[in-house]
Amino acid sequence: MAKLYFHYSTMNAGKSTLLLQASYNYIERGMRTYLLTADFDDRAGPGRIASRIGIDAEADTYTQGTDLFAKIAARLEAGPCACVLVDEAQWMTREQVWQLARVVDDLDVPVMCYGLRVDFRGELFPGSAALLALADEMREVRTICHCGKKATMVIRVDAAGRALTEGAQIEVGGNDRYVSLCRRHFREATGDRSLS
Repeated sequence: MAKLYFHYSTMNAGKSTLLLQASYNYIERGMRTYLLTADFDDRAGPGRIASRIGIDAEADTYTQGTDLFAKIAARLEAGPCACVLVDEAQWMTREQVWQLARVVDDLDVPVMCYGLRVDFRGELFPGSAALLALADEMREVRTICHCGKKATMVIRVDAAGRALTEGAQIEVGGNDRYVSLCRRHFREATGDRSLS
């Protein structure tokens, strides 16, 4: 029975590594996978999913206007697919998450989504909020703050390393723009001086 999975974390926890490893495991057993990523995330090149540890793979892309159910159904017409894997899932719309739920329910294909839970302001992304509501299974991918505690938050920084608290929710970037922190250090970095 197919399921909708959501693997979530902060930046630099290894979500893309896990996605690529899961795809490799299917391929190693003679099965095909279908990888998807947002079209505007071209950090590894157009239509590529890459990990910081140096592994990557080709992926199909989607925009926020793409009907993912129709796209995946068309892919299935071209041949069997054991699993759909979606990187940067936080950038999907609520409607697209419902489309993935239909893929699971109506096409009986497992869908594994990997993405951030919250943005640099501590707010849920629309795609993440919908996945938290609809996923059959959720798994936290853990990483740590500089203090050694579990990182659950992320800040966006400027060129001088100062935390930003305003700006567009979606801005592609890596270690140069984002830092994962525990909640206490997130509050400290974003100006919450109520800490004692």
